[in-house]
Amino acid sequence: MDMTEHADQSVNTTTMVKEYTNPLKAPIDNDINLFDFLDQRASRDPEGSMVEYKGEDGRWHSFTAREFRQKVIDIAKGLIGWGIKKGDSVAIIARTCWEWTALDLAVMSVGALTVPVYETNSAQQIKNVFNDSKVVLAVAQDDTQRDKVETVKDEVPSLRGVLMMDAGAIDAIIAFGEDVSDREFWARKNAVHGDALATIVYTSGSTGTPKGVELTHASFAFLCLSATQYMPGVVNAPGRRLLLFLPLSHVFARYMSLLCFAGTLTLGLSSSMKTIVKDFEGFGPTLLLAVPRVFEKVHNAASQRAGTGVAGKLFARGARTAREWSHVLQAGEKPSLKLRASHALYERLVYRKIRTIFGPNAQCAITGGAPMDPELSHFFNGIGMQLLEGYGMTETCGPVCVSLPEDNRIGTIGKPLNGVTVGIADDGELCIRGPLVCNGYHNQSEVTAQQIVDGWMHTGDLGDVSDDGFVSITGRKKDLIITAGGKNVSPAILEASVMTSPVVSQCLIIGDKKPFVAALVTLDLADANAWLSAQGAQGEPDLASLARNPIVRSEVERAINAANDGVSRAESIRKFEILPDEFTEANGMLTASLKTRRAQIIKHYAKLIDEVIYVPLKK
Repeated sequence: MDMTEHADQSVNTTTMVKEYTNPLKAPIDNDINLFDFLDQRASRDPEGSMVEYKGEDGRWHSFTAREFRQKVIDIAKGLIGWGIKKGDSVAIIARTCWEWTALDLAVMSVGALTVPVYETNSAQQIKNVFNDSKVVLAVAQDDTQRDKVETVKDEVPSLRGVLMMDAGAIDAIIAFGEDVSDREFWARKNAVHGDALATIVYTSGSTGTPKGVELTHASFAFLCLSATQYMPGVVNAPGRRLLLFLPLSHVFARYMSLLCFAGTLTLGLSSSMKTIVKDFEGFGPTLLLAVPRVFEKVHNAASQRAGTGVAGKLFARGARTAREWSHVLQAGEKPSLKLRASHALYERLVYRKIRTIFGPNAQCAITGGAPMDPELSHFFNGIGMQLLEGYGMTETCGPVCVSLPEDNRIGTIGKPLNGVTVGIADDGELCIRGPLVCNGYHNQSEVTAQQIVDGWMHTGDLGDVSDDGFVSITGRKKDLIITAGGKNVSPAILEASVMTSPVVSQCLIIGDKKPFVAALVTLDLADANAWLSAQGAQGEPDLASLARNPIVRSEVERAINAANDGVSRAESIRKFEILPDEFTEANGMLTASLKTRRAQIIKHYAKLIDEVIYVPLKK
């Protein structure tokens, strides 16, 4: 089945200067209904723990594979009884929980489409998504989410019902299926094949209006089965456990939940970042998923707890040794006797204590969504907790590339998964080809023809691929800064480096058509005050005071200088401003997936940029 046949009609053509395909180890049959993964898992290991979650009593509870399959079937029968037809859209606006996953599988199993909606979306955004995808049923988490839907209900002609998770939505749906037979469910399920749409996922809109990405059962199935070939030791071996706390409205978390059913992973679900360390301990994951910011916070928290005295010096030396150890191993060299002795000492005194934060069973973590500072990766690699950097898009159902524990080349995003081809276009853009690529953008055929050309998905990212298949991301095509002097600067690497500071929340590099590169920096009030306390200094009551604090400014300057060490003089940050406020979703400067909206930020701070950072010449 050609998942991108529609794109071949385009008059555009794509020229690749480099290509790399990671071949399949065995043929993949992706002409399936995604429910089949759960069905097959329940047949292989019916009494094995499939989904675990924390109840209201604070304890972990479990569904066996057999129990979870039955729960999904019961919900699916309820949807049929409610009146859901093949091709209907059902929206879910809820936190990460077992109900989300069960409802999602039930919707897709009977040929309907799941439309995930971020809990942070406004009523206006919900209206736009509902009308674009013609949602007939919405399942909201609580009063807050339901009220947003009710506000716009009269403006969504297709919407026939709204149910609330906290008011027993799942039980209510199941009740609608009392008169629906198992035979009717299986008939509906068996009529849904790989080429059927499974979901419409709306992008977070970091570069404009969110677009609805059409993803099929076959695309998701291919990527799940490819991952079991690519990293079997991580996702398809006995005893593997994944704790998922990212929003299931994000395609990566959603994909990972499906991968659990396709492989051997037990899926743990948590929705509170406030309890995440306790959840690591209670659930005991072997695999973690998180954005780089989580690991920056772990590193900074460990440093702050150590303080500035003897313990602080011990941590600093241990951190240097960990990075040195990782660099030596990455170079393919053997650590010296002195380095081995130092590493063994700090393993006893420092490293094992940090690793316990991730629970008793953690073996590695996959991170993505934003660039990872290489030195932070070297730190965690050196303490024995590998961060495997990955890369993917909504348009590819999830990961395209990911590093492997046994083949982790820091500074890259690893190799493409089996059966996936990456290409570098003549302008440096990274492009993707394979059955994982989406059908296109819902109701936007022109955008589809622009983005998918000759079967190649144009990512918008600039990158490179080595002869042996390791892919590197060098920046965002649209974010590329060209200074007045003609120097091309990719801001992502500089931003990632500055954001490793314990006081920094966000960093945005600017300088397009300007005489030099500069930075806008926002602070994290809680983290910065914790850092100040660890330095023996007083905290500040608010961000405005924090921005004026000379100790904080000195730390930001240190982070800027450290970032500059990795680039040429022409690419370095020459000025910076610490902002007295934040980039948030509420003020329109962050997307729902916490990516910065560059254009909006630059527009908002135009006066500061033009009159303070780039002081105009006096006539």
